[in-house]
Amino acid sequence: MSSEIPDPTDIQARSVETVRIEDEMEQSYIDYAMSVIAGRALPDVRDGLKPVHRRILYAMNEMGITSNTSHRKCSSIVGETMGDYHPHGDQAIYDTLVRMAQDFSMRYPLIDSQGNFGSMDGDPAAAMRYTEARMASIAEELLEDIERDTVDFASNYDDRLQEPAVLPAAFPNLLVNGSSGIAVGMSTNIPPHNLGEIIDATVALIEDPDIAVEGLMEHVKGPDFPTGANIVGRDAIYSAYATGRGRIRVRAEYEVEEWKPDRDRIVITEVPYQANKARMVERIADDVNDGDLEGISDLRDESDRDGVRVVIDLKRGANTDVVENKLLENHLERTFGVINLSLVDGQPKVLTLKETLEEYLAHRREVVRRRSEYDLNEAEERAHILEGRLKALENVDEVVDLIRNSEDRDAAKEALSETFDFSAPQAEHIVRMQLGSLTSMESAEIEAEYEEVTAEIDRLETILGSEERLLEVITEELLEIKAEYGDDRRTSILEDDGTVTHEDLIPQEDVFVVMTEDDYVKRMPVDAFDAQGRGGKGIIGADVKDDDRVAAVFRANTHDYLLCFTNHGKVYRLKTYEIPEMSRTARGKSAVNILDLENGENITAVVDTDEFAPNERVTMVTRDGYVKRTAGTEFTNIQSNGKIAASLEEGDELVDVEVTDGTKDLVVATEGGMTIRFDEDEVRAMGRNARGVRGIKLEDDDAVAGLVATDGGDDRALLTVTRNGYGKRTLLSAYRTQSRYGKGLIDIKTNDRNGPVTAIKAVTEDDHLVMMSERGQIMRTRAGEISAVGRNTMGVTVMDVAEGDAVASVDVVPAGTPEGDAEPTDEETDDEASADSTDGDAADEATADDDATDDSGD
Repeated sequence: MSSEIPDPTDIQARSVETVRIEDEMEQSYIDYAMSVIAGRALPDVRDGLKPVHRRILYAMNEMGITSNTSHRKCSSIVGETMGDYHPHGDQAIYDTLVRMAQDFSMRYPLIDSQGNFGSMDGDPAAAMRYTEARMASIAEELLEDIERDTVDFASNYDDRLQEPAVLPAAFPNLLVNGSSGIAVGMSTNIPPHNLGEIIDATVALIEDPDIAVEGLMEHVKGPDFPTGANIVGRDAIYSAYATGRGRIRVRAEYEVEEWKPDRDRIVITEVPYQANKARMVERIADDVNDGDLEGISDLRDESDRDGVRVVIDLKRGANTDVVENKLLENHLERTFGVINLSLVDGQPKVLTLKETLEEYLAHRREVVRRRSEYDLNEAEERAHILEGRLKALENVDEVVDLIRNSEDRDAAKEALSETFDFSAPQAEHIVRMQLGSLTSMESAEIEAEYEEVTAEIDRLETILGSEERLLEVITEELLEIKAEYGDDRRTSILEDDGTVTHEDLIPQEDVFVVMTEDDYVKRMPVDAFDAQGRGGKGIIGADVKDDDRVAAVFRANTHDYLLCFTNHGKVYRLKTYEIPEMSRTARGKSAVNILDLENGENITAVVDTDEFAPNERVTMVTRDGYVKRTAGTEFTNIQSNGKIAASLEEGDELVDVEVTDGTKDLVVATEGGMTIRFDEDEVRAMGRNARGVRGIKLEDDDAVAGLVATDGGDDRALLTVTRNGYGKRTLLSAYRTQSRYGKGLIDIKTNDRNGPVTAIKAVTEDDHLVMMSERGQIMRTRAGEISAVGRNTMGVTVMDVAEGDAVASVDVVPAGTPEGDAEPTDEETDDEASADSTDGDAADEATADDDATDDSGD
């Protein structure tokens, strides 16, 4: 007889299974993902706990560390939990225990702590060997009746012990304390709520299973965070409750106090949930130091054990609303993204508010049913024993004799069963009875207990036989918990006043915008420049580079839309506040960082407008004298790379722009001192890509300097300013209307003293003028201080321009505005009598071309 020895190679071959690596990777990853989802990261919808939370509480319960015992070292609790139920590292268990004890993390902490358990400033808890803990009384409500077969148990990790798959949970802990976690491919973020509100909603659902989300929201106003603060708007709350997802804006609680005359302070008393207070204060300080947050003089954290108090002192004259809005945008508001994802029957599912409560009620029904069945079984067993005892008392002498005459206990039990028809449990109990229990008093107590047990059996059978009665029990127990642990809301609900936008953070104020030929741009407050008498030198308004020159200065409101026209015939659109605010001596910021300008492209004209009326036209003039009108509606929806405003011939440039309404006359002025006035209807409306028609006939070396729109009843004057700082005012009525494309009339002499014309404006004598030189000097004066004279005159000194410098731009601050009504602070530096000529004989100096009306073709 022989036996074959198997070839080891064959055995090894048979133990190897060939699989596709992608299939193995897919299955292994799915197994890992489900392990993380179900065993680590997501809470169970029934008790609102993840496995680690559940195991900590169960381990403490098994250790007897309840709310009415002394505190125990956390290291002992962690060790017991790790050794028996959760072998995943002591630090992870301790971190979870710490969070369950923090009153700023949990709306209703489940752990009663003793020692340093961290702070909302991000301070960590002390090591577990230094801290102590015990269960909070509300945590015992989660474990209540766990010993009465209310939930299923499973083997622990090494099959030595049994642990609960879920806790009985006498209240909806998932919604009350919330939960957060990141699993594989999904995450949950459930906000905490007020216990009383959630219980009221649960009771409402019991009473009306068809209740809608709106009905539940009559009880649940919204999340109720442990740190208080405010929720802004109700729409996001409704979305979160109706769909299981939403984005809730949480705003710090603060108040504005006046602590000194003309000085306010902002006091923060509650911070948004999960915000790190110390980090928030640090970021505010960083923004103040970096200049991103202006108007703050002091910042300090005065928080103590009584609550949060962060004090922000404002500077004298600071705009409190602006500081407040900037704090809201960057520091005092945060978004809580609601993702109501939890495990339902072991599977992750996003639930609405109603679905969450329904799942909890289903769990609670099962718990109360199983508890009632357990109690009924216990009561029936007790009743059966009591029935035996009562029968034994009725036959006490016979029972005693029978037991006395029996050989042993077993014989006595058998005899009792045969003689009196006792069951085995009854006979066992009677044999073990003491003689003292056979007294008449004991008999009365047994009869009373039997009646109580019988009544309890009837009650439990009613509960198990009636769904309505079972729900009444659940309702009663929920209301008892509400009475025991319910408290007031901490988080207020504010009406949504709109999301804080960048525009909200900018105060509405008039500013001067300065642009240079190299496209540096900035804005400065109008009130930074006092009015002076005419002829002054002004003050530094911009620090331009040696090879750069100021191109334009104009006034606008920070919230105005600006249409910026360039020498290339393009137009760009931006808000004034998008231009950075800088000091007088700052150079400015390159415009290419704000507008997508091309190489060599400069802004030459700006129109300040929010929207155009249907009859309004954008009227443009070029350096070579072409004029065109285009409907204002064609200048909407301008992208960052701009739009074509006018097609230019080679060498031509766009010079000036006015907004007209079809009833105006156009006054075109040249650098050589000529002007022409004609009806704007002589220029037909045309599209953006058109070149335009000729507006004025230029001498060979002349070029257009500017454009003014006026009407027949205009009592304003035409202000003309030359490069060398001279200027004059002449009533617009002195410029008679001609046909376009004539040579025009002489406006001002442009000799060596005056230099060429640099700007023309329509002004009243109460308007203020802002003039800026190419080297950055800026001067402000009242228009009435400039001589009102006739055409063809020399003018007076308007601005004392240094040698090598020249007037670059002029803008008007209208009378009637606070900025336009300021009085001059300096004495006049030039006498009006210095005008070289007056309106009388000077008019005779006009050349033969003075009245020319050449109307040759376009």
